[in-house]
Amino acid sequence: MDILNLQLWKYMCLGLILMLGAWSSQATSRSLQDASIYARYEQWLARYGRVYNDVDEKEIHFKIFKENVAFIESSNKDANKPHKLSVNQFADLTNEEFKASRNGFKGHECSTKTTSFKYENVTAALPATMDWRKKGAVTPVKDQGQCGCCWAFSAVAATEGVTQLTTGKLISLSEQELVDCDTAGEDQGCEGGLMDDAFQFIQQNHGISTETNYPYNGVDGTCNTKKEAIIAAKITGFEDVPANSEKALLTAVAHQPVSVAIDASGSDFQFYSSGVFTGTCGTSLDHGVTAVGYGVSEDGTKYWLVKNSWGAEWGEAGYIRMQRDVAAPEGLCGIAMSASYPTA
Repeated sequence: MDILNLQLWKYMCLGLILMLGAWSSQATSRSLQDASIYARYEQWLARYGRVYNDVDEKEIHFKIFKENVAFIESSNKDANKPHKLSVNQFADLTNEEFKASRNGFKGHECSTKTTSFKYENVTAALPATMDWRKKGAVTPVKDQGQCGCCWAFSAVAATEGVTQLTTGKLISLSEQELVDCDTAGEDQGCEGGLMDDAFQFIQQNHGISTETNYPYNGVDGTCNTKKEAIIAAKITGFEDVPANSEKALLTAVAHQPVSVAIDASGSDFQFYSSGVFTGTCGTSLDHGVTAVGYGVSEDGTKYWLVKNSWGAEWGEAGYIRMQRDVAAPEGLCGIAMSASYPTA
């Protein structure tokens, strides 16, 4: 072998060594990263008591977990977003899995009929801020679990509110009664429903029982007529807030907690942790929640105070602050599109 070919061979060997070294370094870095995220996954599994059927299922959910963590960390680095996300109890679910088990508002079944709106001619100045929790009209945050009956929790929260305002007593009322017994119309328990239909059921049934008497178990059941007959709270009817008007919604929420429907289908909503939520979301209404107040954040952003039913570990102790007075008449995530409240 001549000197020229020998040198060329040396350079080729050196290049190969450097390339292999780079690949090895990347692989080590990747494996260390995977080991770190896997350790985090194990901690998460222990915290939330998550157990899978087998190793394969565990690995599938690890991949989902890893993707969700990357999404959350990327979002939290965005300085333009005033809200933060967290690796919460839903971190091993794809967005599709998450929506299927928790968002049960039948937005496509919304009624087109109009009702009266008793706050229409209110001329008195509204409070600059409102928090019905501080006025004793809101029960602790509840957890619907993997049952798509958000509509029942929303309607019950609004009914608990108006009951406290008219009687002075805050009573935790029964979502399970609505799940089991309100099945003649659009409301179908864990398969979804509408808050207006729930109000109609409560009115026609001459009231609703307590949570203690008819406790929640998170699955569709047969109506227990004996428990259903023990009435704890009554309403006289319900009214819809004029659609696509945050001003009208503000007037209503200034007077009582209000059931609202929103588009909660996005990953930002799934992992929301704190701050004023500004999106991303559309207006395909799929989740029933309760507006229990409004206010202005420290940086001057107006918001709605919304009670959710995904447990106290989600969001701000079970609540979300959603941006108020946005450019779109529907409101952020469609919050002003299908709001209603019970009358008593």
